[in-house]
Amino acid sequence: MADFRKCFAKAKHIVVISGAGISAESGVPTFRGAGGYWRKWKAQDLATPQAFARNPSQVWEFYHYRREVVQSKEPNAGHLAIAECQARLHGQGRQVVVITQNIDELHRKAGTKNLLEIHGSLFKTRCTSCGVVAENYKSPICPALSGKGAPDPTTQDAGIPVEQLPRCEEPGCGGLLRPHVVWFGENLDPAILEEVDKELALCDLCLVVGTSSVVYPAAMFAPQVSARGVPVAEFNMETTPATNRFRYGVPRAGGGWH
Repeated sequence: MADFRKCFAKAKHIVVISGAGISAESGVPTFRGAGGYWRKWKAQDLATPQAFARNPSQVWEFYHYRREVVQSKEPNAGHLAIAECQARLHGQGRQVVVITQNIDELHRKAGTKNLLEIHGSLFKTRCTSCGVVAENYKSPICPALSGKGAPDPTTQDAGIPVEQLPRCEEPGCGGLLRPHVVWFGENLDPAILEEVDKELALCDLCLVVGTSSVVYPAAMFAPQVSARGVPVAEFNMETTPATNRFRYGVPRAGGGWH
């Protein structure tokens, strides 16, 4: 740890890569492992363009449930520590950039500024007709979804008619909205990837926090940095497929991010 502290003290451009593990302590479902089901479905079954094309009502129920859960959650000690560290180092002329795979906006809620949400946000929508992306914090997002989305396996799908699902409010459009998130089988936004590449090239210390390092391309970000000799520290509850590529491993005992 003493060696890591020296690295941290002299680093001028720190990149933090965060994943679902950091939000788990806030009570945000990770949809991983045995508890990774909504009704009888895995998230991977619903978070696809094919699922949305086949059954937009079911997919919107799933995302409505997630939005409602996350709106009731607060950033935890991990989110707050990153935001505070960023603010403190900014005052010393040092940069901290957060690249997150999370779509819950808890980093933003904690006050993090330099933030790249590479998988999008639960609280943004994209029109399937005109392509407009808009922030949306309505609860419920549309009247037809009110009281819907219960995760219990015995719950029947609501079968909401497509015209009653969230619709675009751009003048003359009215197209079907989808969550502005990256689904399985979709590519990341090239503009965001360009930003990520720029930050990874500049960074002189990388911190990996709460990510399983199995979802690509994000799983390659830290190994890419490590390969050019930049120190990487992993803060995780358990080892991951990438752990042995990093200089420092800091296990989090007792489930806390303090």
